[in-house]
Amino acid sequence: MTSERFFTLNNGLEMPSIGIGTFMAPDHEIETALDAALKAGYRHIDTAPVYLNEKAIGKALRRWIDTNQVKREDLFITTKLPIHANRPGDVEKTLKKSLEDLQLTYVDMYLIHAPVAVPQPASGAGSSLTYDRDSNGNLIIDPTTDHVKIWKKMEDMIEMGLTKNIGVSNFNQKQIQRLLDNSKIKPSNLQIELQVYFQQNDLVDFCKANNILITAYSPLGNRDMVKRRLAAGTLKEDIILFEDPTVVEIAKNHNKTGAQVLLRWILQRGICPIPKSTNPGRLQQNLDIYDFKLSDDEMNRLAGLDKGLRICDTSFFKGIEKHPECTW
Repeated sequence: MTSERFFTLNNGLEMPSIGIGTFMAPDHEIETALDAALKAGYRHIDTAPVYLNEKAIGKALRRWIDTNQVKREDLFITTKLPIHANRPGDVEKTLKKSLEDLQLTYVDMYLIHAPVAVPQPASGAGSSLTYDRDSNGNLIIDPTTDHVKIWKKMEDMIEMGLTKNIGVSNFNQKQIQRLLDNSKIKPSNLQIELQVYFQQNDLVDFCKANNILITAYSPLGNRDMVKRRLAAGTLKEDIILFEDPTVVEIAKNHNKTGAQVLLRWILQRGICPIPKSTNPGRLQQNLDIYDFKLSDDEMNRLAGLDKGLRICDTSFFKGIEKHPECTW
């Protein structure tokens, strides 16, 4: 890490140490949110085709770039290869479609979104809502997923200049090791759910040992997912991470919000958080985590909150657990 505001990837390039997540943010919200985020100082934006908002993000980025409010080289844009394109022959055309939608000539990070695969949906759309399903509502899976062959094509994307970095998301240690053993270009990033109740310490240690930077999605939890799971009965109690008594107490010690403490805890672990928000005030608060530091005792107390509790489940991917590479 060259400074707290940047992490250095294993190829020497830098990634801003906090980003903005855009998971399923609708078009009418995302352009306004990105304007607020860029004004606040965010330069790291995370998206994916299945979020269905790359075109709206592209409009906002193009407006900022064309009016010289930001330089393209100062932005760090991440997008992902969706599960309906998890085949070697789909990598290049899928990335080029994302670039077209984002109105960019390259992205800074291209990730395999998940280790599983489904067929291209008959509708041609890219949302899990349109993926082909059987009569019981289960996703039809493509069990032929070959990570090594897909990774070779990911490496080609760097050589073609379409991305500067490549990595994976939602992979486990065994799957990452398979890539490490069969690659010219090593994964530079792993994106996973990581929050104070779900710390994934063994996977974090493995990635650090192999010089793979971790990006934490849902670092503050995921209210939409919690509500959905409460309604479905797959969660027994409401989960609001920043209302945990330990988090609240530490936040008072620093005159900070609970959310800022949770993000600071992740940052001090050498992990990049990408909280999602479309609220200008919260966007600014989430970025204001560089002016305080948690003590060793506070870091340890937060580490002690681990419950192994994954919030983001596969309820909207019913049947995906049958895939041989499923990690959930």
